[in-house]
Amino acid sequence: MSSHTPAAAPLETSAEPQVAGRAATLSLLVVLFASFMDLLDVTIITVAAPDIAATLGASQAQLQWMLAAYVLALGSGLITGGRMGDAFGRRRIFLLSLTGFALASAACALAPSAGMLIALRAVQGLAGGFMVPQVFGIIRSSFAPAAMAAAFGAYGAVQGLASVAGPLLGGALVDADLWGLGWRAIFWINVPVAAVALALGLRFLPESRAPGTTRLDVTGALLAAGGVFLLLLPLVQGRDWGWPLWGWALLALGLLVLVLFLAYERHVARRGGHPVLDPALLAIRPFSAGLVAAVFFFGGLGSFFLVLSLYLQLGTGRTAWETGLVILPYAIGSIITSGAGVALAAKAGRTLLVTGSLTLAASQGLLWWLVRDGATPGYWSLAGVMFLGGLGLGLGAPILVNVVLAGVPARQAGAAGGVLSTVNQIGGAIGIAILATVFFNALPVAPADAAGSQAQVFGRALAHVMPWQVAAYLLAAVAMLALPKTAAPHQG
Repeated sequence: MSSHTPAAAPLETSAEPQVAGRAATLSLLVVLFASFMDLLDVTIITVAAPDIAATLGASQAQLQWMLAAYVLALGSGLITGGRMGDAFGRRRIFLLSLTGFALASAACALAPSAGMLIALRAVQGLAGGFMVPQVFGIIRSSFAPAAMAAAFGAYGAVQGLASVAGPLLGGALVDADLWGLGWRAIFWINVPVAAVALALGLRFLPESRAPGTTRLDVTGALLAAGGVFLLLLPLVQGRDWGWPLWGWALLALGLLVLVLFLAYERHVARRGGHPVLDPALLAIRPFSAGLVAAVFFFGGLGSFFLVLSLYLQLGTGRTAWETGLVILPYAIGSIITSGAGVALAAKAGRTLLVTGSLTLAASQGLLWWLVRDGATPGYWSLAGVMFLGGLGLGLGAPILVNVVLAGVPARQAGAAGGVLSTVNQIGGAIGIAILATVFFNALPVAPADAAGSQAQVFGRALAHVMPWQVAAYLLAAVAMLALPKTAAPHQG
């Protein structure tokens, strides 16, 4: 359950709103429809993963890539997408990205193989990465201050709704098997929603650009994405490859590419350009600590619902719908605390973040206790653990970026916010690569009856992951201690 937090950005706002009345309402609906689809597609596939594996014959590594490819591509597109909207028009880039997202969704629904689905998920994620920054830019540039606050409040509500709808809708669609579509329905559902949003957007969305021109740092974006991909590739595929020496060489190459990325960004900054990552930001302690906290916080979250869904369905025999019902309390808990967290962030932002991370660590520890001996916990035991985890997520995820921005000079806040939002997604992809690999490595090669029942086998594999999850959230909490005490003023 990921989130996209609006970050500060040097965007123009008009004294008079560009849209008002009915047009403002319909414009807001358009961007909220798009946001709902993007957030939904982060989580909806986790519940459908076992059905996808059975239908397409997907390997364990391919299941990881179906999640990781989407979030990595999405993160790779956020900064460049935002600058393209500033330069070429946010309405134009939004509508093009929305069209691309809809077409990629339809293609995912038609994917004939696991490899093709992974590639199309990457295209879908990249389209989402270009689309999301336009949502923030359109709201900031088109609404009067009072209406802008309400619009961002509606966006937060949509985030909560998507977190609830993802597992439930995914489970319902898979179990319903509408017209024999099975899991493919989770992608087809995006097409009519996008069609309505496009029709309304063409009619009501205003156009806006940032003043001046910004040269896109395409080389920097490609180096960053390539370096992270080379890091993830051997981590995800290592088990299938047999952990060969050349796999470790790829890992080293990924690190080298990231070093080249930093060197190139310094070169761009010295020439007065606009790098993807301004190296000067790394010297700011709260920002560097925020990057570390984001990687561990969202890394712990990234793989959790994939391995949990596999355990619930393949291990305990629950249906996709029943799996969604187990996850539902997590979403409810996050909705309960996210509103309070945002309201209190200006007074106790760091405390809320640390509390949220420790609460998540506690929930993962309790889940380890439930499954450690191969037992099959009942619904209410699992629901209680999920609810506790959701309370922790709601305290941390919505305010992390704004707490970090409180320690960044105002002139650098836009760049810092964009980088942090990107690292949130990259952290999720790294978590999927590492923690899901731990889960799959713990599954025995022998049939389940040779190593115990399905519940015992998958329960022990899940129990192997939980200490890593606990460690990730504890390390995130430690990094958060270096953050400012309070959040930056809302940059809407």
